[in-house]
Amino acid sequence: MAALVREQAGADLVVLPELWTTGAFAYEEFGNEAEPLEGPTYEVMAKAASDAGVWLHAGSIPERAPSESGSAPGSGPLYNTSLVFTPSGDLAAAYRKIHRFGFDKGEAVLMSAGHDLVTVRLPETTLGVATCYDLRFPELFRGLVDAGAETLVIPAGWPERRRAHWTLLARARAVENQAFVLACGTAGTHARVPQAGHSIVVDPWGEVLAEAGPGEEVLTVDFDPAKVATTREAFPALKDRVLGLEPPRRAL
Repeated sequence: MAALVREQAGADLVVLPELWTTGAFAYEEFGNEAEPLEGPTYEVMAKAASDAGVWLHAGSIPERAPSESGSAPGSGPLYNTSLVFTPSGDLAAAYRKIHRFGFDKGEAVLMSAGHDLVTVRLPETTLGVATCYDLRFPELFRGLVDAGAETLVIPAGWPERRRAHWTLLARARAVENQAFVLACGTAGTHARVPQAGHSIVVDPWGEVLAEAGPGEEVLTVDFDPAKVATTREAFPALKDRVLGLEPPRRAL
């Protein structure tokens, strides 16, 4: 994966998929493959970002957080953690996935939940960072927009059987937040679960600028981040928000 990143020298931003080191559905590997935040994958991706001179959203890794005092080494909680690096190879942000998939099994019980919304300021846009299953929860993205996000970046290991939801929700998040959506989906098969692929880039009007196919593919897209501001000015729907801005009134 580091070689692929280096091949993108000249790009402004490179985005990798969710849990590419293990596979999003390889639950039995999460504990075995987990690493500290600044572990081997961190070091390799930091160097790749620096070598290519790009902003790099390095997808996510199974992170093993430090153990609590008095606990056995290596017994700290697991997180599905995304890493964003600057073109100098410095860590700009880490995001621990808030919504865990599995319905009381798999990731939902093996991983701990993150709590913090994460945005990253790039020279021409502010990223709002989310991961896979987060895509189904619009309140998270509205919170990112309130924090200044203009481009929403979503790496995922989305199953092929729900691919229609993947593209539908990516477009919905773009339209309702008047933001660009960069959704990077894994391809192939993870632990016998076929993946959707179909990475997609959507503009603030919900128009699909580019979409990959089902297989492995590098999707290269040019877009103007200034379109977020012009869209929000031309159609100022976000200014008409009512709910969520003030505490709800009690019914009499």
